[in-house]
Amino acid sequence: MTGTAKLRMAILLAVIAGLALVPFVVGEFYLLLMTKIAALAILAISLDLLLGYSGMISFGHAAFLGVGAYAGAMLAPEYEAANMLITLPLSIAAATLVAFLIGVLAIRTSGIYFIMVTLAFAQMAFYVAHDTPFFGGSDGRLIFSKPQVRLGDMVLADLSGNEIYYYTTLGFLIVSYLCLTMIVRSPFGQIIQGIKSNEQRMRALGFPTDKYRLASFVIAGAFAGLAGYLLAYQAEYVSPAMLGWQQSGLLLMMVILGGSGTLWGPAVGAFLLIAVEEFLADLTGHWMGLMGLFIVLIVIFLPHGLAGLAARIYRPTEAEVDDD
Repeated sequence: MTGTAKLRMAILLAVIAGLALVPFVVGEFYLLLMTKIAALAILAISLDLLLGYSGMISFGHAAFLGVGAYAGAMLAPEYEAANMLITLPLSIAAATLVAFLIGVLAIRTSGIYFIMVTLAFAQMAFYVAHDTPFFGGSDGRLIFSKPQVRLGDMVLADLSGNEIYYYTTLGFLIVSYLCLTMIVRSPFGQIIQGIKSNEQRMRALGFPTDKYRLASFVIAGAFAGLAGYLLAYQAEYVSPAMLGWQQSGLLLMMVILGGSGTLWGPAVGAFLLIAVEEFLADLTGHWMGLMGLFIVLIVIFLPHGLAGLAARIYRPTEAEVDDD
């Protein structure tokens, strides 16, 4: 293992250890906030699969977040805890199906047209949730308790406590990161990165580029559905705002802030963006203007995000590059 790889492994283990200690050093409010950030980090890295590796700028990624959240809420019993072993796979499946249906049409376009098509579908999903009494309308839907993990009548895990739910969400974040890392390093990942760099050349080499783009779109939608489910049960509430363009814009800012094409960068970007948002909201009632200024400064001075800054600070030596 090279020095660069050892450093990355040490940093990763230190971050995981630090996150594992969060319930012991923060109060109830910040524990709930960290749970929310962990779920949003899953969402951000799923969008990075599209933006950073597949070259598809989606402005409607929140649609899959909302589908996963609403599916989890609709499947939740009113007078007992939902069974995660049933409701979670069904919620992910719902988000995956919607991603497939949208993707079949969206991948026929590219560039600004792809952005507008994904935005249009997300807004359609928003108005379906907002204007349909079945989904709770503009009031959204309440979830009356966090889920359990049950086999028949046997309760394997009760996730009603905020600490256990935080660790569950953190576990899903780690698994999601590892799964997406394996995907982008696999032959499939190399192909979608080739399509991002030069789609015409990849098509000339015989690769069915539309199928690979669709597969990437669906995978990202599935992970977004997972994040939606976790966010829904964290807040015990879902609302149409989860599907809105503002949420999709927030996700894009997380990826840009962290650095696209890295996976870990958008996860860090999710943490930093929410932390800055909370800090500014406590500081002044005009925090949205300051938040906009913060984003503008990041784009100007860190065009490649925090990942680009980290790359400039630490560059592997020639010997390490040769070893790699």
